[in-house]
Formats: sequence, structure tokens, C-alpha cells
Amino acid sequence: MQWFIKTEFFTEKTKSLSSEERKIYLKKHLDWTKSLKKKGVKLYSGYLTNKNGVPGGGGLLVFQAKSFELANELIQNDPMIKEGLVEWKLQKWVLISGDLS
Repeated sequence: MQWFIKTEFFTEKTKSLSSEERKIYLKKHLDWTKSLKKKGVKLYSGYLTNKNGVPGGGGLLVFQAKSFELANELIQNDPMIKEGLVEWKLQKWVLISGDLS
């Protein structure tokens, strides 16, 4: 299995949502990551903060897939992507130091 990283940043559409509306989509995103884990996908997911620890900028997803194509297919099902709430980038990550086992 290969490792991939998806970085994402909120779009203007997301920033214009109320806090309550944003929470609805964030819960859908969290439920999506939980469903992947239940299917056996190894992943680490979290949100980004500024230097003062204030969240709201976007997130990071580190996960395994057999190929770039399959990784791309997997993240196309992320509710935040489906709704156009994040700008995102997918990259293969080659681990050279550390342990993620």
C-alpha cells in the first residue's frame, strides 16, 4: 500500500456559512472518515489551525491506497469535496523516516 496526503482549505462558500451550517458538513466529513476506517482504510485526519490555535482553515488527510487513481477515487466521495466546500490537492507521500504502523 502507498501513502497519500490530501490537503484542503475552505472555499469562500464555506467561510460564508454560519457556524451551525459548517458543523453539519464537518459532521458528514467525520462520518465519512469513520466509514472508511470501518472498511479497513488506514488513515489519519485532522484540521488545521493558525499560530494561535484557532481552527477554520482546512484540514489534512493522510491515508493508504493501492494507487494514485484509487486514492483520487476515494477522496472524491468526501462530502466536503462533493459540496465544493474545499479546495484540495492530492499527493503521494513517500515515507523515509518514522513509523506509521
